[in-house]
Amino acid sequence: MRFYTIDPTTGSVMGEYDTMTVDEITQISKDCHEAFLSWRNMPLNDRIPYFLKLAEVLRENEDEYSRLMVREMGKPITQALAEVEKCAWTAEVFAENAEEWLKPENIEADGLAHQVSYEPLGVILSIMPWNFPFWQALRFAIPTILAGNVSILKHSNSVPGCAMAIRFAFMKAGFPNNVFRTIIADHDSVSTLLNSNIIKGVSLTGSTTAGSLVASSAGQNLKKVVLELGGSDPFIVMQDADIEKAATNAVIGRMLNNGQSCIAAKRFIVHESVLGSFTTKFAEKVNDLKVGDPMHQDTQIGPMVDRSALDELDGQVQDAVNKGATILAGGSKQEGNGFFYLPTVLGNVTLDMRVMQEEAFGPVAPIISFKDEDEAIRIANMTEFGLGGSVWTSNLDKGRTIASRIESGTVFINSITKSDPRVPFGGIKNSGIGRELSKFGIREFTNIKALNVYEA
Repeated sequence: MRFYTIDPTTGSVMGEYDTMTVDEITQISKDCHEAFLSWRNMPLNDRIPYFLKLAEVLRENEDEYSRLMVREMGKPITQALAEVEKCAWTAEVFAENAEEWLKPENIEADGLAHQVSYEPLGVILSIMPWNFPFWQALRFAIPTILAGNVSILKHSNSVPGCAMAIRFAFMKAGFPNNVFRTIIADHDSVSTLLNSNIIKGVSLTGSTTAGSLVASSAGQNLKKVVLELGGSDPFIVMQDADIEKAATNAVIGRMLNNGQSCIAAKRFIVHESVLGSFTTKFAEKVNDLKVGDPMHQDTQIGPMVDRSALDELDGQVQDAVNKGATILAGGSKQEGNGFFYLPTVLGNVTLDMRVMQEEAFGPVAPIISFKDEDEAIRIANMTEFGLGGSVWTSNLDKGRTIASRIESGTVFINSITKSDPRVPFGGIKNSGIGRELSKFGIREFTNIKALNVYEA
């Protein structure tokens, strides 16, 4: 099957690709399994240098990789460069900590000795989205391969160039053949892989619908699965918050990556006593954002990934307006070529609006007020998602109390939600299953084996 990639900045066709055949993909999986038989037996200290070299390769080619991301999905160039650097840093963090995070642990029981070890499973399939083309693929691949597994990447067909560039980065870093492979595939081919005995686990980052389908298939085949899905993170501003700091970070937390991030702040829940001051500052800062060609260094908002995403977001905004919301900034598509949506702030928001009930995957920020802490928590948890969230307050004890009541995988106090290779990342409810990053992520695709020794 042939498909085309579209430049979201211009709306024009950028490239064309053919998906691989089922036979080609099956052979790749067999080649990866053969590579695993050797890779798993390589001592951890011998695997680590490959990841330090990978960090070097990423930095040496950061301009090429970042420009490729911009062309395929519209990320501002400065953010693309930061993404490549984060991937390189992550490789270094795992190289530095892998020995500690994977070392066997001794435990007390009723025998002479009891030990828990972490052993690789085999060939792990990753299914990744377009919005952070390098980061989301590598935040999975680095710890999973370092633990002794090998990996096949099925990337979004919106970013096939990035998918192949990642494979070449592993090759440039000198990894053994078939420890990391990329496939260009359709859904039927992915289903074939999921049904294969060669594949021992699957990690998917994407929509809740896609996650449910993959989890169902993995469950039928008794494969380990990690899912990082959608989010509708609350951004709670208490009455004692530093309003200038909160408004500044609200812009970053909502508008980063053109608003197309699962961990973006998507619902702004503001105490009624500071609603006016926060809203005014926030809307002013959003209005000041520069929208334009994402290749330009001063551009802060680029295009959305494609026409359907643009239309979906516009439909959510129009629904809010029709139900009484007020447009305080933006509120429409930008005329001209490409898939641009003006960064938008909505006031007078109510809970029945789609922007409060669904994940708004683009540069739109709805603001709703609350009277007391209980109401703030109720609104924050009134969602099918549970990925991240943030609380803004000068009272850190109060912040901890509120954070403990938010239903999500991670909460930040006085910071936007963000990922860090040293901290576990993942969600609950319809935001996913399992964890990535940190010692928890590197152990996800391992056999947690108990060794028990008794007297002869």
